[in-house]
Amino acid sequence: MATRRHGSARTTPRIRAELQRATGSHRSLAKLYGLNPKTVAKWRARTSVLDEPMGPRDTARQHLSQEQEHLAIALRKQGHLSLDDLMGQILETAALHRCLQRHGISRQPATQLPRRHGKFEETTLGFVHIDSAEMKVSSGRQRMLVAIDRITKFTHVAFFDRATKANAAQFLRQGPVAFPYRIHTVLTVNGMASTGQERFRGGVIDTCIVSHLRAHLCIDPVKTCSGVTVERKTP
Repeated sequence: MATRRHGSARTTPRIRAELQRATGSHRSLAKLYGLNPKTVAKWRARTSVLDEPMGPRDTARQHLSQEQEHLAIALRKQGHLSLDDLMGQILETAALHRCLQRHGISRQPATQLPRRHGKFEETTLGFVHIDSAEMKVSSGRQRMLVAIDRITKFTHVAFFDRATKANAAQFLRQGPVAFPYRIHTVLTVNGMASTGQERFRGGVIDTCIVSHLRAHLCIDPVKTCSGVTVERKTP
């Protein structure tokens, strides 16, 4: 079978075999064949005269898994995280950028950002916005819960099989442990995972919030963060 040489190769299989059989020094052989001493040293150290594949050796790290792609897309759309912020969750920079390009979200125009009616009130780190999204994974579907600090953009992510009050409470209990500083306020959307609605008060989620947080803000799904409908403060 004929061997294929790299286009920039300065040696042939015959010369490589001669270099491997030669007994002179690298410099003398380089001068004899008109090669760089490093090229001579490379082929004398090998046992084959065939070219090795070029490019990255670890090809597995050049592609994102299906779960990583879904995670990147969900964090981008739900949390509006920048590429630098996404890098904290997924380390393959080039593959991450290609993934965002394929789905048309590599850039976030102003029209795609959350519409705000005025500016956010001044706050300190520890003001956390919690949101959720459904993700497709190889084993089926999962519910992703995301907690993002409004100031530092520190992000905590967890996955659950279903969107239940028990899972939401478990996620809230993870928050004080996951964040490197104290969470003083949580902003959520009215629904099963919040206690803004009267029928949800006094349950496992409400107890969890009262135990760990000073304030809980709820908004309607169709409203922006400035349209706060419920504010519950605890001592």
